[in-house]
Amino acid sequence: MNEDGETQVTERLRWGVISTANIGRAAVNPAIQASHNGVLDAVASRDSDRARAFAREHGIPRSHGSYEALIEDPEIDALYVPLPNSMHRDWVIHALRAGKHVLCEKPLALGASDCMEMDAAATESGVKLMEAFMYRFHPRTERVIEMVRNGRVGDVGAVRSTFTFRLRSPDNIRLDPSLGGGALMDVGCYCVNVSRTMVGEEPHAVQANARWTDRGVDEVMVGILHFPSGAVAHFDCALTMERCERYEVAGSDGYLEVDRAFLPGTDDVVIQDVHGRDRTSHAIGGEDEYRRMVEHFADCALHDRPVRYPVAEAAANLRTIEALYRSSRRGGGIEPVG
Repeated sequence: MNEDGETQVTERLRWGVISTANIGRAAVNPAIQASHNGVLDAVASRDSDRARAFAREHGIPRSHGSYEALIEDPEIDALYVPLPNSMHRDWVIHALRAGKHVLCEKPLALGASDCMEMDAAATESGVKLMEAFMYRFHPRTERVIEMVRNGRVGDVGAVRSTFTFRLRSPDNIRLDPSLGGGALMDVGCYCVNVSRTMVGEEPHAVQANARWTDRGVDEVMVGILHFPSGAVAHFDCALTMERCERYEVAGSDGYLEVDRAFLPGTDDVVIQDVHGRDRTSHAIGGEDEYRRMVEHFADCALHDRPVRYPVAEAAANLRTIEALYRSSRRGGGIEPVG
């Protein structure tokens, strides 16, 4: 401890980032740099000039002109992987087998079976692997989960969620089927995740309808999740609509409303707590959910602690997503999960 009684952190996780993707540039890379237990030491691109320019612009000490070089870098402990969805499995497994801890962007893979193969590689190498669903680390999300688990809304009967925004460029990778694009994989996965989390069990069946682009990507999807308890969750997601992100958790005794649900920023936010005609706003102090996520992961890697959200959780989310796709391609009928 220092003279003020505060614990000083001397051990830091040495991070590298595979790719110069925008999610890293705008959110995760700065979070690592601001974290108390990590340092962003290197970035890699398949273009060495681009990697060097990116590193210089963002204050990253070193750069590599290939992903392989970063993975093999002995001075790197952990990698953040924000590559397109279709590239997650192979590069993550490569990194895990090289002994690197990996924090990988959501969705962790294109399917549940890939997740479990990645998990096996992490276990074999004795390293940590976690999916980067940052909203789960925001104190408001943690508070909503606590309120629901403590019976604030009574028996949960329904979760309603939406996550939409409008893509401006037809060349965006989210519209490329070969890269694992689509509204459900990009933003609908949040709706699936928050629904499963708030109900507290896995859906046994789903229904979905989608609007498809001429390239075969879902640009809009609406879905219903059916749970063994009788609870239902319904959601909509889109890459073609005005931005909206919210969810509600409704139960026998009341409901909770959350706006700016998944990307609240660092401003103070609220939970609307409704019981009949009574409405209470619970204020939650703003925090950087990305920084909280990377600090949690670094702590687990440095001290060999289990991550809060294991790979089995990512696989469960993808089993539901896979069933939603099957339903949407078969006319919207009820489709079993698993």
